[in-house]
Amino acid sequence: MPFTLPIGSIAPDFDLPATSGKSYDLKHFDQAKALVIFFTCNHCPYVIGSDEVTRKTAEKFIPKGVSFIGINSNSANTYPEDSFEEMVKRINTHKFPWVYLHDESQEVAKKYGALRTPHFYVFDSHRKLIYTGRGVDNPRDTSKMTGNDLERALDEYLSGRRISVPVTNPLGCNVKWEGKDRHWMPPEACNLV
Repeated sequence: MPFTLPIGSIAPDFDLPATSGKSYDLKHFDQAKALVIFFTCNHCPYVIGSDEVTRKTAEKFIPKGVSFIGINSNSANTYPEDSFEEMVKRINTHKFPWVYLHDESQEVAKKYGALRTPHFYVFDSHRKLIYTGRGVDNPRDTSKMTGNDLERALDEYLSGRRISVPVTNPLGCNVKWEGKDRHWMPPEACNLV
């Protein structure tokens, strides 16, 4: 079985605390025409470099019925900057338009097969996976980006077209797994990136 969720998979459920003080599972997003779940964090330069582009994408598609969920699964023991307290500070400072969830156990990241921060998953109205991979082709420096794969997939889906490129390699920092050094990846994931 592949490490990362294959196209056509149904979104694995979760029940995670948000920076708002609420908890969320998939049922909270039942009304969304499409659901973007992305694994992110507080410190990664690829996340920081592309957050404003992700914000613009969210602001473009939220009015069209798309919901956005950011999940931080990084170990705070490996990177203290990725603690829940720092998540609350970051979302309050930047006012990002997505729900920001904390996956302290890292079980959700394992269910989805999250490889990088950021790593995007787009699910259709039936919560089948229709796109996974990068948001843009140069997340660390978006002034040099030439394509926005996340927007392309959402545009294609909402206009009833086939997703032309359903899988791309996520570009970013490795997920920081508990008890592993900062650069470790699951062996089964190594041939995917």
